[in-house]
Amino acid sequence: MAKEKQIRQDLLDQLERNGTHGSFWEDLIEDYISFWRIKNDLIADIEDRGVSIKWQNSEDSFGYKKNDSVNNLHKTNTQMLKILDELGIEPTTKEEVGIPNEM
Repeated sequence: MAKEKQIRQDLLDQLERNGTHGSFWEDLIEDYISFWRIKNDLIADIEDRGVSIKWQNSEDSFGYKKNDSVNNLHKTNTQMLKILDELGIEPTTKEEVGIPNEM
């Protein structure tokens, strides 16, 4: 949960730095956070069950199929990137967030 709060705050901070304000944009950040949670659940499912899962309809009817979480993870990541693009969020440098460069 701490990571989620950190990501949310980072996105809000970036909007502030970009001069973007309003409930619409904050709601879009909440959509991003929802996708972030889904993404983590999909990754956990893939780690738990693998990329292929066994199916069995009867004693003689069984096999393997792809884990749908793999395709859903791809779709979720794509949507998350679209939201970031719509928000105008780009990677920040250490200087932009007040972290000094290490030499």
